[in-house]
Amino acid sequence: MATAATPPPTTAASELNIDIPTNQPLFTRIRLAANPDVPVIHKMIYQMAAFDQRLADQCSATLFSKDNPFESFTVFLIEVSTKPFPSPSTTHHPKFTPIHKTLNVHPPVSDPELETFKSSTMEDEVFVAGFVLFFPNYTMSVAKPGFYIQDLFLRESYRRMGLGKMLLAAVARQAVAMGYGRVEWVVLDWNTNAIKFYEEMGAYVVKEWMVYRLIGDGLQAYAATNDLEKE
Repeated sequence: MATAATPPPTTAASELNIDIPTNQPLFTRIRLAANPDVPVIHKMIYQMAAFDQRLADQCSATLFSKDNPFESFTVFLIEVSTKPFPSPSTTHHPKFTPIHKTLNVHPPVSDPELETFKSSTMEDEVFVAGFVLFFPNYTMSVAKPGFYIQDLFLRESYRRMGLGKMLLAAVARQAVAMGYGRVEWVVLDWNTNAIKFYEEMGAYVVKEWMVYRLIGDGLQAYAATNDLEKE
């Protein structure tokens, strides 16, 4: 009986047709937030509070001054799309030009909340992935203003892609452009992933400082003391 023919050796071409990882381009844009973005920012604040601060019941209204960003609290949004952003993109503030970057992601992003986080710009298939909220402060040690980052948040579908680094870099770039001396923030001591992330980017922890806070009943009580009364 004739033996079966030996199958031909596998070719490079046939090997390349098996389980090829496909990278999907993800187009990103960082822009200044404005009043129309308040609803989507609120949704992210509630997600952030539920995730790491257990403060959802303390969330309150947020408003933005479109005329004076960087003089009070300011929010950068990072938006994503599977399509290139229009050029030029949405009208931007003279103090900040939106930042664009294209990423290659694998596997493709699966976002079950796309419809909930549509961009307020009404551009087709543009969605908000996260935000950073910051405001100016001042330090005598460097005799310059700086930025204090209050909150940095990325929705779950967009973590570990480098978007957080992009938001922090945008704040740092703005600080340098304005001649500011530093950018600082705090992190919860149990958030080891965030701590590792910050240390890898070159930030350092200020171990000799402790944070004190008056809030709620404690604030009201101390404001009512007699310390300001004449003797």
